[in-house]
Amino acid sequence: VGIKGVGMTPLAVIAKEAGMKVSGSDIGETFITDEILKKAKITPLVGFLPSHLTSGSTNIDLVITTGAHGGFANAEVIEAKKKGIKVITQGEAVGVFMNGEIFGREQIGISITGTHGKTTTTAMVAGILKGCNLDPSFLIGTGNVLSLGSSGHFGKGKYFIAEADEYMTEPVFDKTIKFLWQHPKIAIFTNIEFDHPDAYKTIDDVKDAFLKFANQLSKDAVLIACQDNENVAEVLKAYSGRRITYGFSKNNDFVVENVIAKDGKLEFDLTGKGKSLGKFELNVFGKHNALNAAAAIIASLEVGLSIDAIKKALFSFVGTKRRSEYIGRLATGAMVFDDYAHHPTEIRSTLSAFKDSFPKSKIVCIFQPHTYSRTKSLFEQFVHSFDNADTVILTNIYASLREQPDPTVSSKMLAEKMKKFKKNVFFLPKLSDVVKYISQKQFDKNTVIITMGAGDVYTINVKLKIRN
Repeated sequence: VGIKGVGMTPLAVIAKEAGMKVSGSDIGETFITDEILKKAKITPLVGFLPSHLTSGSTNIDLVITTGAHGGFANAEVIEAKKKGIKVITQGEAVGVFMNGEIFGREQIGISITGTHGKTTTTAMVAGILKGCNLDPSFLIGTGNVLSLGSSGHFGKGKYFIAEADEYMTEPVFDKTIKFLWQHPKIAIFTNIEFDHPDAYKTIDDVKDAFLKFANQLSKDAVLIACQDNENVAEVLKAYSGRRITYGFSKNNDFVVENVIAKDGKLEFDLTGKGKSLGKFELNVFGKHNALNAAAAIIASLEVGLSIDAIKKALFSFVGTKRRSEYIGRLATGAMVFDDYAHHPTEIRSTLSAFKDSFPKSKIVCIFQPHTYSRTKSLFEQFVHSFDNADTVILTNIYASLREQPDPTVSSKMLAEKMKKFKKNVFFLPKLSDVVKYISQKQFDKNTVIITMGAGDVYTINVKLKIRN
């Protein structure tokens, strides 16, 4: 139920590859996961109807529901419960798939969580293990991952790698944080910041959730954590289990040094417990990706892989859908990228990465705020997040299916506040307005355009005349 969701599609693919018969339903809109479902030969039913549970010839053993589209109040879920069919949420299903019992085998879980960077880091870990012929199962919360061929896979190997979400299982009926369903042997904390104001009241609540996740790790598990992040460092102080720290600062077990960005690529040195592990090269850019890669490298070392094998496999990683994804060039020569950044810290980090990689280009950021609650709660932070963009275009807030409109906050208000600190800020309410603006401006080859946000802002790229 809600099969097009970025957390649901990889579950469907894994189940299908494991030999199960899979069906699903969702709204008719285009999603970034459509390509993956089509490749897996899964055609979603449109809408949510009780009759969908009886439309096939196969009896249904299990229904997995999303927290969106009504969650447990969804018509199909209600019908399933009436029929006595077992219903679990997407968050719980990830835990069930990770422990392997549903597949009749034992698996070793690797969970990656954090406010930012978890999707990329998960993809990196999966890419390294796949590149080293371990054929892991993986579940990554995005559309396609180019170097993996999908966001979900049921492998023959013993490792199950999953992105671990810090949002609620079901916003109304089950507020359990999703990652608490997972019980991995290796866990990664990329960072901890305040986000999801509809789930957490304060940053202390967020830290408490991460500590709870850490404390439920088994005694033989290891927590790999970026200690540079002060909130992660505070959680580590309260955690007594085995940990490995990483970051740019020298007080970490693994230290990232000499980061160089050039030609859309990245180089860095890594020192592990006082010993140089050499230079690593990435086919993605952004200083934050050096940290993501460091976490993936440490996890791969814990699995038992050699440094040389890790370097080779990591070099083949070329990013994921909607993470600084190169779309192509406009007929006028401007480069177009798309990024999922929707939190002030992500925006700053992403725009900084673009500025470093394209220092001579003008950067145009088209930002679509995601959810009224986040925009309102982090309003002042958003105002100062676009320093590295030469031009900022704000579109209407993309409302989540789990919230009601809030008239006390808007993108227009955000634009007006930003104009006090930044010159070229424009409010264009509709995506069609943005397409018209870009067409009129005729941006040349010295311009980088970035569509940014967790909503549907990326869809404007279909309407622009882009060549690869």
